Amino acid sequence: MDRMINENAVLKNVDTTPYVAFPLFEAHPEIVCGFSTRLGGVSRGCFASMNLGFHRGDEEERVFENYRRICRSMGFSPEQLVFTDQVHKTNVRKAYRKDCGKGIFSQRDYCEVDAHITNERGTVLLVFGADCVPLFFYDPVKHAAGAAHAGWRGCVGGIAAKTVERMQEEFGSEPSDLLVAIGPSIGPECYEVGAEVAGEFFQCFGEIRADSPEISAAGGTGNYILSRKRRPQDIDTPGQDKYMLNLWEANKRMLLRAGIRKEHIAVSGLCTMCRQDLFFSHRASGGRRGSMAGFIMLAEEQKENG
Repeated sequence: MDRMINENAVLKNVDTTPYVAFPLFEAHPEIVCGFSTRLGGVSRGCFASMNLGFHRGDEEERVFENYRRICRSMGFSPEQLVFTDQVHKTNVRKAYRKDCGKGIFSQRDYCEVDAHITNERGTVLLVFGADCVPLFFYDPVKHAAGAAHAGWRGCVGGIAAKTVERMQEEFGSEPSDLLVAIGPSIGPECYEVGAEVAGEFFQCFGEIRADSPEISAAGGTGNYILSRKRRPQDIDTPGQDKYMLNLWEANKRMLLRAGIRKEHIAVSGLCTMCRQDLFFSHRASGGRRGSMAGFIMLAEEQKENG
């Protein structure tokens, strides 16, 4: 059974091993893409139940079983996975079919990779998340895909645009052809930051609101990046001022700058901190939590009948 959450997100396989899929991609059977929830696994305690992180303190065999379940639910095998090496930087790596299994069954021979791209079928690109923004890219013309992990450092560093640029370089992708889904992550009503982080985004985007905006339930994010309730002052002034940071809109703005068409960007509108029934949240749990992951793959070519 599937359940529509909003116009940009649907919960697939609700009765078995659920994952979030994106209607933006549904007209393209060539692409397989989804983001795991915290449901449908075998982990216990603070990792319950679909923990996909091997280094969080969970039992290794339970994590392997979780991978078997989520991969089966999405239609591929754990042996097809290619892991990132997420360090909150903006390096983008091209992945090949020969990389399948790296990070889960064999050692990675690369490091400091927060985004990867591929045009090889059957190669499942994975990115981890538990508040940071997962970005999924699909080029239906050049038949290529990408996935990026965009925390605040990656976002302000331009990892969204750098992924687009790398797809242009490697595959000849036209930005106007790309489809991009912004997956579940901490939302603008929950992500409180201090003046130092706010200053980075102010320098990048040059705007701030004095009031707290309303957020629509369907994932409408408004057109702001930063907001606060108190009287605006220079945000580099020492003090205890706190700001609400909208990573969804910031990444969307980066994608628009890179040439992605507005109608080709879908924001899932799912906040990991608000929806702890569905997701792990690093902030909400104080770091005692499991890991979720997003997956994207160019499907294997269908064999002709006969």
